[in-house]
Amino acid sequence: MPKLQKNDLLTLTVEDFNNLGHGVAHLKNEDGSRGMTVFVTGGVPGDVLEARIIKCNKQYLVAKTECIKTPSPWREGGSPCAAKGCGGCIYRAIGYDREKQLKEDYVRSAFRKAGLPSVTVEPVRSTDELCHYRNKAQYPVRNGKNGMEAGFFASGTHRVVPAAFCQLQPPVFEKILNTVCAFCDEKQIRAYNEEDGSGILRHVYLRMGAVTGEVMVCLVVNAQSLPFEDELAERLHTEFEQIKSILINPNMKNTNVVLGKDFRVIFGREWIEDTLCSLTFRISAGSFYQVNHDACELLYGIAKEKAMLAGKETLLDLYCGIGTIGLSMAERAERVVGIEIVEEAVACAQKNAEINGITNARFFCGDASDASKLLAGAEEAEGAFDPLRTTVILDPPRKGSTRELIEYLCARGFGRVVYVSCNPDTLARDCAVFAELGYTIGTVTPVDMFPRTGHVESVVCLTRSDKAT
Repeated sequence: MPKLQKNDLLTLTVEDFNNLGHGVAHLKNEDGSRGMTVFVTGGVPGDVLEARIIKCNKQYLVAKTECIKTPSPWREGGSPCAAKGCGGCIYRAIGYDREKQLKEDYVRSAFRKAGLPSVTVEPVRSTDELCHYRNKAQYPVRNGKNGMEAGFFASGTHRVVPAAFCQLQPPVFEKILNTVCAFCDEKQIRAYNEEDGSGILRHVYLRMGAVTGEVMVCLVVNAQSLPFEDELAERLHTEFEQIKSILINPNMKNTNVVLGKDFRVIFGREWIEDTLCSLTFRISAGSFYQVNHDACELLYGIAKEKAMLAGKETLLDLYCGIGTIGLSMAERAERVVGIEIVEEAVACAQKNAEINGITNARFFCGDASDASKLLAGAEEAEGAFDPLRTTVILDPPRKGSTRELIEYLCARGFGRVVYVSCNPDTLARDCAVFAELGYTIGTVTPVDMFPRTGHVESVVCLTRSDKAT
């Protein structure tokens, strides 16, 4: 077989999906045996298609579907998407039942690869709402042929795919984006160009309270201010009465990180409010809040069940953000102690406890990557944690927890750890460490927080066995 190179056209039969939603196919060797793996964007198992190579690697190829000769029986004709090339909704072309099965298989595979094949994984739980479920979006902008455009980065690149409309976002987001882009064109405000550092507006960051309808607009700028920012704020809050907060976020660094560290209010307040699990939460621009409201209530309900609180325990909520998980369980605990590295989020969490009249919760600033000092401030203020009467909630970012923190929690002897994860691979890796240190892994319950995308959350309870040391 001649050496393959970028832009060559291949005829392939797609055999499987990987966990990124790419179709998996294989070349054939001259003797008919299976050859090099090809990951095919836009491919569905069962498709016979033509695909053009877009990346060559010694171990594999990546190709993009050009045309489908024979469609897979899995295909169900997903609705049109304006953001062609975005790559976010990797399961749009298949039925949702099939998607949930694939996500269940992904979680099970992650545990198998981590050396835990006997762990029980339940079917994926879901609200079955597939559109308009996101309450947060960060849109990069670019200078297009006809003016400023907002959209999303194409998968694995910094190329902006124009798409103010997205089926996963609230419809009002598109209208706000169009107003911002039109204003910038009117005032000749240019989008940031990361290649030469020119331009002003980098991102438009939007949040919305799913229940309250309140909207936050945050403009990320390559300067300390945005030209005519007060005029833009006036136009936005006049046109959209649900906007309660407009912020400027300076970010003048040549970085992939979207947000700078400081926020300045140019209209309204620093936060918006939403209702979650029958509680009211203030949400600041820099704090974490689950992007799918209804699925979050489902997720937290499952975590509460696994925590098995009886009213006499301390609930130690690590990576607590603005306190949503801990406060949603406070009525079942003797006390809630939350730890979070972001000071702004800690302040929000404490305020959220006050707003809801919750008097048995306190929140402290701490870095989960420095395990030995993580609980020092909380224990100095609250007293030492009794390991037999303390339940730990872990809800780390995608990279998971650290071995140092897991070893610390195990050494302290905490009897029950409820782990909420947005990454099956790091969850399985961390569960293997808990198991190594004498903890029993309970049933894993996946929850689909992000329908049509390749992401899936999971909840599992780890309990200290009598043999733990």
